[in-house]
Amino acid sequence: MSTRTSSAHNWTLAEDLSLALAMADAADAITMDRFGSTSLRIDTKADLTPVTDADRSTEQALRELLGRHRPADAVLGEEFGSTEATNSRQWILDPIDGTKNYLRGVPVWATLIALSLGGAPTVGVVSAPALARRWWAALGSGAWRSFGTSAPVQIRSSNVESLAQASFSFSDAIGWPAGQLERLTTATARQRAYGDFWSHMLVAEGSVDIAAEPALGTWDMAALIPIVQEAGGQASGFDGADPIRAGSLLTSNRHLHEAVKELLHS
Repeated sequence: MSTRTSSAHNWTLAEDLSLALAMADAADAITMDRFGSTSLRIDTKADLTPVTDADRSTEQALRELLGRHRPADAVLGEEFGSTEATNSRQWILDPIDGTKNYLRGVPVWATLIALSLGGAPTVGVVSAPALARRWWAALGSGAWRSFGTSAPVQIRSSNVESLAQASFSFSDAIGWPAGQLERLTTATARQRAYGDFWSHMLVAEGSVDIAAEPALGTWDMAALIPIVQEAGGQASGFDGADPIRAGSLLTSNRHLHEAVKELLHS
């Protein structure tokens, strides 16, 4: 694990990752306790997306942990907005990525925890307890996955070099600019809508070669980026720029990224 110092407070990336993993443990306890509950409270936010009491209580618990262990750091969360920092460190939280799945009893959802240093996601943890899976990475330390109680394994993106042999995953057909989704599905060998965080974690594992979403919030993608990159893959916006600024996310193995970007804009 890297001992690189991550701020003026002399936190190492190893220490930050350890905290993020402990936060994921705390989140898992809350989310699994409420998953499938008949008393789950569901509200509708101003953007017409659903939010549950589990989303809110999970984010609040994570913020409390950060308040104790990293009080000088900024926090950006999907449910409670952003706080100011006295340094260049920002924690980015999505308490339940896949709330629509969560409230319907579909097990494809996860808590996403990232640390951004100077605007660049540097630590990422994705915890999907209903799938018994967790993924994590810190800059310079590789990408890792655990499954159930098995020992963690290091993961790598695939070596598929041809779009015609590639597997492509996305969430749904909503929000795609005209023609882009059709070009990708036509050019690739296999298409599946695994959706949300899972598409991109499958890219990191090498099980899928390309994943793309045309419109995402910062909290939807910050934790995914370092995991894909540390697995040897690439992550960018659809325009090839920084995905956080672009508001879109394209991940792939290192062989296919340029070809996919060209296809999106052909």
